[in-house]
Amino acid sequence: MSSFKEKTVLVTGAASGIGFLMGKKALIQGARHLVMWDIDEDQLIHAAAQLTKKGFSVSTNIVDVSDPDDVREAAMIVSSQTGKIDILFNNAGVIVGKSFAEHTNEDIDRTMGVNSLGMMYVTNAFLPDMMSANSGHIINITSAAGLTPNPGMAVYAASKWAAIGWSESLRLELKKSHPGVKVLNVMPGYINTGMFAGVKPPVMMPLLNADKISSKIIRFVERNKLHLKAPFLVKITTLVRGLLPTSLYDLVAGKVFKVYESMDTFIGRNHE
Repeated sequence: MSSFKEKTVLVTGAASGIGFLMGKKALIQGARHLVMWDIDEDQLIHAAAQLTKKGFSVSTNIVDVSDPDDVREAAMIVSSQTGKIDILFNNAGVIVGKSFAEHTNEDIDRTMGVNSLGMMYVTNAFLPDMMSANSGHIINITSAAGLTPNPGMAVYAASKWAAIGWSESLRLELKKSHPGVKVLNVMPGYINTGMFAGVKPPVMMPLLNADKISSKIIRFVERNKLHLKAPFLVKITTLVRGLLPTSLYDLVAGKVFKVYESMDTFIGRNHE
């Protein structure tokens, strides 16, 4: 079992959504200090103020996780001010939500940079201290989109496939060399936050409640779990894809469960 008590926690994408909720719940569970990273300065200031008003110890940094220099500089500031990060939530994410042909090169770079490279840059900055102490916890918020193809999110899916492959490999490396450093890979379906506004949930795959899934993530950290897949159908996606011929899987996913139609009505957080 792991504990949040007296730990220093860092959350990327902490200004809103499950990032904010996970940070808040970590503090409620007894974390000593929360470091909040986000690129949205106004929202970050507002989010931090909500927590400090409740008496929690919080600090913030405006960080673009897709920029390795930005990450390195912010990590140095954090290390000098707060010391070792005990629990790291790699949560920052973006999605364009349109066909691949409509993506610009900037869209591609941004999506891959934040969703996959960003996790690696941030972890790379704080992992050496965790390894030196043979203690720490890394929580990677990847996605069920990294387990199955889906029209309308080709680059997003690619970024999450990369994130899952990296997270699983990191877990195995650390299990062998530094078993005190734990890795949790979280692969949720659609969550009812602004990021996926307008999506049409597949059959038997309801939108996940942000408060409930963030609480579940906290529990899985405390129990040293390796994976969190939700809702239920996400748990069997890899098995079904492995057993069925591609054409039959496409039929089941597309026509029966209507996964391939889920992005048809996507609006997203920036629709206004």
